[in-house]
Amino acid sequence: VCHALAAVLPLIIQPSPPSARVPAPLRASSPAHGRGAFDTPRRGGSRRGRAASLEMASSGPSPRGRTVSAAAARHKKRSKKSAMDLTKLAPEDSALIIDTLRNELIERDAALVAMNAELARLGNELSAKGEIVRRDHPLTPVQHLIHDRGVSKVRAGRTASLSTSEFLEALPEPEVTTTVRLAEKILEVFKTPIEHMEYLQSAEFASDIIHLADETCELLEKEPRAIFLQSPVYIFGDIHGNLEDMHFFADNIWRLGMHLTAGKFLFLGDYVDRGLSGLECVAYLMALKILAPDKIFMLRGNHETREVNGWEEHYGERSFSWQCKERFGVETGMRVWEQCNQMFDRLPLAAVIDHDIFAVHGGIPRPVRGFDNRIQAILAVPNVAGINPPTEGETQETQQVASDCIWSDPAAEDQEAEMGPDSNGFGESLRGGGAICFGMKAIDEFLDELKLSYIVRAHEAHAEGVAISKGARVFTVFSTSRDHGQGSMAMAGCVLVDFCHIQVINRSPAYKNKFVHRRGSVSIANLEQQQLEERFRLGLVIQDTVDDDDEDDEDYYYVDEHGNVHAAEPEEGEEEEGGAEDHVPGFGA
Repeated sequence: VCHALAAVLPLIIQPSPPSARVPAPLRASSPAHGRGAFDTPRRGGSRRGRAASLEMASSGPSPRGRTVSAAAARHKKRSKKSAMDLTKLAPEDSALIIDTLRNELIERDAALVAMNAELARLGNELSAKGEIVRRDHPLTPVQHLIHDRGVSKVRAGRTASLSTSEFLEALPEPEVTTTVRLAEKILEVFKTPIEHMEYLQSAEFASDIIHLADETCELLEKEPRAIFLQSPVYIFGDIHGNLEDMHFFADNIWRLGMHLTAGKFLFLGDYVDRGLSGLECVAYLMALKILAPDKIFMLRGNHETREVNGWEEHYGERSFSWQCKERFGVETGMRVWEQCNQMFDRLPLAAVIDHDIFAVHGGIPRPVRGFDNRIQAILAVPNVAGINPPTEGETQETQQVASDCIWSDPAAEDQEAEMGPDSNGFGESLRGGGAICFGMKAIDEFLDELKLSYIVRAHEAHAEGVAISKGARVFTVFSTSRDHGQGSMAMAGCVLVDFCHIQVINRSPAYKNKFVHRRGSVSIANLEQQQLEERFRLGLVIQDTVDDDDEDDEDYYYVDEHGNVHAAEPEEGEEEEGGAEDHVPGFGA
């Protein structure tokens, strides 16, 4: 505790120099709710401050305590003098002093958050040395019954003794609100979308999405812009409206439901565009967030901005805004699109796992003046941020930090060579529009600055699902196997951070589809034309391309006697479905 207090007391008591002041209001973010003793953030608290801990720890009658008291008295005297002089200054000078004082208050708020984080970090260190932290476990009178079609709930204690039964009967039932019922309905629709095609095209579904997005906004506003998690954590990359790959993860990673699966689940963004089931995927993720807010965490990708998911000129029918209007009509569709973007505006930007792994959609941000480290800079981004175009409260600095998090990429070898030894490790991205790339030097400095070991990010398509680069310190996770021109052998992957291990999980190209089929597939050969068209509108039937592998199509891959999957050569004249790299539309430097 003494170490923690010493790390932040100088910031609270003494004013910072002008060069270190925060240029715009910093909204102090509370830690993610429901976090246990092992799930605590590490924000603020410089090494220099901790090193000087014993010199500032006491506030009693000792010389060190008198030093602290004297510093506080001097600060109080300076504040009173500033308040007295304020009445004698010109209006523009008064405004400048008011801004200066406001920035000092903002810095002290941030320092208090840092102190709480440092105290929690010390608690984690003590726990890591063998002490088991006590947690309360309220009992709920519910048992989960597993059967062929899923999991159902029954009341516990049916065969218990009289006294136990009476105790269980007295326990309150878990509260089931209208929102919870709606979220559970969405999960049922997700399990069997073909049975709910009429609902998925109805005004009721549009209204339900708006309601879910509104409720999810309230949850996301309580989370800091950088989330701090403790393993085990499953990490997923781009989804891009791919219902089939999302089903693969649901059927194999959290088959019994997230609430009955150990660990947490972190999604790195890009939930919409390109794929044809963006509405279903977003509704499903929001429902999961409402039902298990302490287990699922969603970060923001570049497609969670209006400038990208509204870029119909580029994506056409694969644009999220186009899909909303096509599904629900222009007026209702735009309401759905805007409410989803309101939710996207509140998504966190990054996560830190086990104080060792930095997770983000794009990449690491450039350094920003006025912050001890870049985690603090991310925490300074407002809890509601449009990024581009910016919303009220965003500054040029916070906009740059947020943009770097969702747009940047690791530098290619030729880009590394162009940077030169005197660069800061950052360069211009091939995406253009002011986006950046980061090289080995930038990675080294970032990981050393925060005492981290790895960066896990998404944003780039890889046929192998998970790619490793930059001296095995950068993991790129891509969780959709379609719509990016990676061919029929493309895999959808995720990463499991399990205590001291990082494990890669991929979907095999030979894994059979359940709901999405090619137009020429034998699985839907007996459907009538009207049924085919209805499924086509929902993205459950797709065009015949080599990029679309199906369980019925043995011409696209085969499995040898050792279980290895091999791609067959495409027939002459057959082309892969294209998937051009994202470029930044109207993105400022």
